[in-house]
Order: sequence, then C-alpha cells, then structure tokens
Amino acid sequence: MNTRERYLSVMTFAEPGSLKWEFGYWAGALRRWYREGLPRDKGIPDHLPEGNGVFAECAGSIIGRYTDYDVHNYLHLDPHLVRVPLEMGAYPQFEEKTIEDHGDWYIWQDPMGCWRKDFKSRASLPSFVRGPVRTREDWEKYKAERLKPVIKGRLPVNWADLVRSYKTRNYPLALGQLQGFFGTPRSLFGVEELLLKYYEDPELMLDINAYLADFWIALFEPVLREVQVDAILIWEDMCYRSGPLISPEMFRKFILPGYKKVTSFVREQGIRVINVDSDGDVWKLIPLWVEGGVTVLYPFEVASGMNVVEVRERFPKLGMMGGIDKRALIEGKAAIDRELEAKIPFMLKRGGFIPTIDHLVPPDVPFEHFKYYREKLNRMIEKQTTA
Repeated sequence: MNTRERYLSVMTFAEPGSLKWEFGYWAGALRRWYREGLPRDKGIPDHLPEGNGVFAECAGSIIGRYTDYDVHNYLHLDPHLVRVPLEMGAYPQFEEKTIEDHGDWYIWQDPMGCWRKDFKSRASLPSFVRGPVRTREDWEKYKAERLKPVIKGRLPVNWADLVRSYKTRNYPLALGQLQGFFGTPRSLFGVEELLLKYYEDPELMLDINAYLADFWIALFEPVLREVQVDAILIWEDMCYRSGPLISPEMFRKFILPGYKKVTSFVREQGIRVINVDSDGDVWKLIPLWVEGGVTVLYPFEVASGMNVVEVRERFPKLGMMGGIDKRALIEGKAAIDRELEAKIPFMLKRGGFIPTIDHLVPPDVPFEHFKYYREKLNRMIEKQTTA
C-alpha cells in the first residue's frame, strides 16, 4: 500500500495503522538541530525569521511555501501530502513589502494585504496589526478586485504538467488550506474587529461567508474536472486555550451554512476526507464541525486541554492528526515515553489517527529528544501497521 492509499485507508477507518508524518517546525528549531547533528541537505533560507513555520508532511508541500525535507529524509518519514497550488485568497495578490522597520522588529504587508509585526531574530510567530477590510465598502472593493470567482491566473503556468504528474502519484493530494469561514474573515478584519462585526453588522458577515462558499466552489470546479483530489484542507484557528472565540450558537448562524454547502459539493465530487486545522480548545465546536461535514480535525493542542484519547472515546469515527504534547519533548526521554505509551497504542488500535506533535515544534526541543521521540513513534506505527 503506497502513502496515498494508506492515507485514505486510515482517514476513512478502513484499516488500522497510520502514517509517519509530522506537522511542522519553527525555523529556529531546525537551525538548532542543524547545529546539534541534523544533516543539512536542503536546508532553509538564511533570511527566514526564527519564528516562521516550516511545513512537514501532514501540513503539505506546496509551491511558494517552506517545506522540510531534512528531518523528513533523516528520520525516514512517509511522503508528504501535496497541496494543489491553487491561489484561493487575494488575486492579484498585494505586494509583499516592509511597511516600517524598527531595527529588531518590523511591520510588513503579506500577499493577502494584512499588516504583520515580526521580529528579525526572535523565535515567535508574526502578530497581526491590521487587515485590508474595515467597512462594507472595503469588502465590496476587495471582493470585486481580489476575489473574482474565476480560475484564470490562480494556477501556475506549468499546470498541465502537474495534472499529468498527479495521475501517477503515490502521495495524497489536497485542495485548500489557508482559508476558512472564520479564518478568512479573521485575516480580512483582524480578530477583535471581526468579533465586533458579528454583533454590529451581522448581515455583512452572513454576506461574506455566503460569498466565500460560492467563491471556493467556483475555484474548485475547474480543478476537479482535471484532477482527482483526495482531501480538502480548511484553516480556521478559531479557538484559544480556554475555548472558541465565538459561541456555538454564532457558529451555527454564521459559519455552519458555508461548511454544509462546500462539504456537500466536494462529497459529490467523490472526496471523502475533509480536514479542519484549528488551534486551541476545540471541544465545543467538534459536534458542529461534524454536522457541517468535516471528517478530520487537527492538531489537538494538549496545553489547551485537548486529549486525543478522550476525543476518540466521545467521537469514535472522527479522524484526527496531532495530539502529542510538545512539552514532553522539552522535558526529556522519560516524559516522551509516558506521552507515547498513554496515547499511541490506544489510538492506533482504533484507526483514523495520524500522530504528530500538537503544532510546530519549538526551538527549545533538543534534536536528541526529537530524534528519540520520532524513532520510537516510527517503531510503534510499524508494529501496529504490520500486526
């Protein structure tokens, strides 16, 4: 069974077993590991800030994003999921440029038109400063200029070659990722402004999510006429350590209709795996995502109270990725042993689970600890897969 076949088998509960995948790493972690013995072959760009994420296997390889291959090759992990390089956000994109330079930190504009604050050397994720939309008039302009529901220009010039290569692939192929019915408005407004908009202008928020559902379906249709895709990826990040940023009632009103429309469409195209990526404590939203047609959630951050064993007991047919506490890798081998033994045998036996660290691996994890964790986890997966 190749990686594509195993992915579909695992995520649809057809057979027990799993894949050797990871979520990703902070650039600062990889640089530390190169100093501590990880062979540097592909490497990462010198200009990449310490806090930038480098994708691993389950987050997917995509043109224009930084992807790890050195950890992947050294620890013999399974082939990456690959994402169709379809631009699903602003097009034409905004110019990526520095807005303000303050020495150790700077503010820059990303391709979606968001302003972000970043540190040049500190290992931290960029913080949001402002989005490109503040009013209904801004939204109408942004929609008309940057979110036209046409495919032209949103695929790379070598698309025909990619289509041919996809037909003989041994890896899973996915559509989407950097968009969602909370994630996209969050990027347009910023979190605080978005939360106010649900109360101050609910009709605008209903309009935005109805438009986004139709917009993404319009982009998916021509791609799916040419390519058989294995999964859909949706990014939300709509929860924090203590729970969702919006109530389940607001999710049902503003967000659930878009999910139902999009997931119904992709199921009609034969796609059975629909993934949502959201950090934080997602307990209260799991039933709503399931109702909306989602089949897989990740990364199940342990520090936010997410325990994959408890989730599996309550949702026996929910696909999951992630769930391994990154803090155990900081602590050392005994903590790693406890973490793996408490979760992996139980989860692998029940299927529908790909274990990874519960988000990007931070730079305070020594390479010796990560190597110990990953080699032990590889052996546990091999044992279950061949049982």
